Amino acid sequence: MAYDDLRGFIKALENAGELKKIQTEVDPILEITEITDRVSKSRSGKGGAPGGPALLFQNIKGHPGAQVLINQFGSESRMKLALEVDSLNDVADRIRHFMDVKSPQGFLDKVKMLPMLAEMGKFFPKTVSTGPCKEVIKRDNFSLLDFPILQCWPGDGGRFITLPCVVTRDPKTGKRNVGMYRIHVYDGRTTGMHWQRQKIAAEHVRDLMRASAAGGNPARTSAAVDIMARSLGGSILAEGSRPTGKMEVAVAIGTDPALTFSAIVPAPPEVEEYMIAGFMRQKPVELVKCETVDLEVPANAEIILEGYINLDELRMEGPFGDHTGFYTLADQYPVFHCTCITHRKNPIYATTIVGKPPMEDAFMGKAVERIFLPLMKLTIPEIVDVNLPIEGVFHNLMLVSIKKSYPGQARKVMNAIWSLGQAMFTKCIVVVDEDVDVQDIGDVTLKVLNHIDPERDIQFTMGPIDSLDHASRLPNYGSKMGIDGTRKWSSEGFTRPWPDEIVMDEKTKALVDRKWKELGL
Repeated sequence: MAYDDLRGFIKALENAGELKKIQTEVDPILEITEITDRVSKSRSGKGGAPGGPALLFQNIKGHPGAQVLINQFGSESRMKLALEVDSLNDVADRIRHFMDVKSPQGFLDKVKMLPMLAEMGKFFPKTVSTGPCKEVIKRDNFSLLDFPILQCWPGDGGRFITLPCVVTRDPKTGKRNVGMYRIHVYDGRTTGMHWQRQKIAAEHVRDLMRASAAGGNPARTSAAVDIMARSLGGSILAEGSRPTGKMEVAVAIGTDPALTFSAIVPAPPEVEEYMIAGFMRQKPVELVKCETVDLEVPANAEIILEGYINLDELRMEGPFGDHTGFYTLADQYPVFHCTCITHRKNPIYATTIVGKPPMEDAFMGKAVERIFLPLMKLTIPEIVDVNLPIEGVFHNLMLVSIKKSYPGQARKVMNAIWSLGQAMFTKCIVVVDEDVDVQDIGDVTLKVLNHIDPERDIQFTMGPIDSLDHASRLPNYGSKMGIDGTRKWSSEGFTRPWPDEIVMDEKTKALVDRKWKELGL
């Protein structure tokens, strides 16, 4: 059965020996980060698995009675526990099963699809009248600083909410989006929203801005496009073209693990994360209406923040010690104004830290890689496997193996990946043949460095770059590199013989296998 809430997951972590409760007093300013960073980079449990345990701090300096949960996803075993699977491939197999359904050709085919349609129906979220997140409702006399929000690193611009599910609504379609964006706490009622310009929430803002700048007529948007391009994460709004109005926002903190994970998945904008979470947990997410904004939020969340952003308001957000291992520099982002806080009694504050890998986000990222490989193959069917090495912080390096069938196919795959949603940010793509194990970095290094002629096999292209990339020539725009590490064919202009790889014959290997014990090695 799916976890009803975060507390159910905490019990499961404790029962599995994956949770450490800490009663020693700790400071949310820097100290929790230093403790968690050491744990994240340690090994513990069966076989010395990396990631250490999940941590529940129960004595927080300046916040009597508060509890902080961190590192809940910080190992492969906890990711599997969070999604209630024996293997992350189990989720990928479920996705593959639904993708393999063919359009019904006749009445009998349609009848056969009814059970699957009924199963799909149980994933849709359902709205309930109330829930635990409404146990305490504060419209007045509240402060974000009442919660033990962390300052993670010495150079950070302040405290940051780092594991939020941020809910916005598409002004054109009405569909909800749940994304995970860091939130810079300025004071008790205002924060910065780190909506990078390529994120869906940023597009929601731009759509409202376009409509506002066009006098409320969405068809008259051309004059507003230039404003939008510079309005998020870049510079001030164009003079004389300032849009007006607000966009409602809600933030859920401390949700069940499937929903928290769903907020980071690279799903198409038309698919709501609430439904993805239902698919992951095989049970619908229960939602309640907010008190002061027209949005629905998880009924069982620990904490809900309600509020809005003004379309004409930007403020410096950051710096922030990021998952790249470097500080993201301060820049201008929208300002969130909190109008109401609701929460459970004695809420548990769920958070995470990012920095030099490996950390908790590394295991979340590897889960995304495994689970969404089938969707990648749907668009690029020649892909055999992919590996986003943790040290490449996911958007800096992707290793791809393919079934090569024609000349230039490796370059076709590179360009296809750069056209796939968030994969467009991949700085370096390395493509190898299907017999190379991309999960074996040593094998990839050996084969690629032996297979390439650098001038011939390395290509560069320009395009959008992750906002966190501090090395690109311009913010959000720069170059990317593709390396064709496949064997070269004569039809690709390679006329020399290609040598065979050194491999022992099977007969000799079997002979030595039989003698191995006798050899005493």
